Amino acid sequence: MVCLLSKLHAGHHIEVEVNLDEMDLTAAESKATYEEIKEYVREHTGLKVSNLYIAQLKRECGIIERENYNKAKSEDATQPKCPPEKEEAIVEALKAFQMI
Repeated sequence: MVCLLSKLHAGHHIEVEVNLDEMDLTAAESKATYEEIKEYVREHTGLKVSNLYIAQLKRECGIIERENYNKAKSEDATQPKCPPEKEEAIVEALKAFQMI
């Protein structure tokens, strides 16, 4: 963000220079989307992974997500568990995107 504050007829000025190369990556910039994770897994392993599997592994790794508003209608609805080979591929993608 760039902001210019000015006052007419000011007697003195303050100049501030910010070097963007030295700034750290923000939390929002370090997050990959589900589509980016799917594409990474597809390119590197040839496997297709679902959003459900990605969400399960993000939860296991402690990555906090927003609340899911598309919840199951029944309380005892079961979800399939992510297979080990897809789990490894997703974890590798999360590491590549520096999310874990």
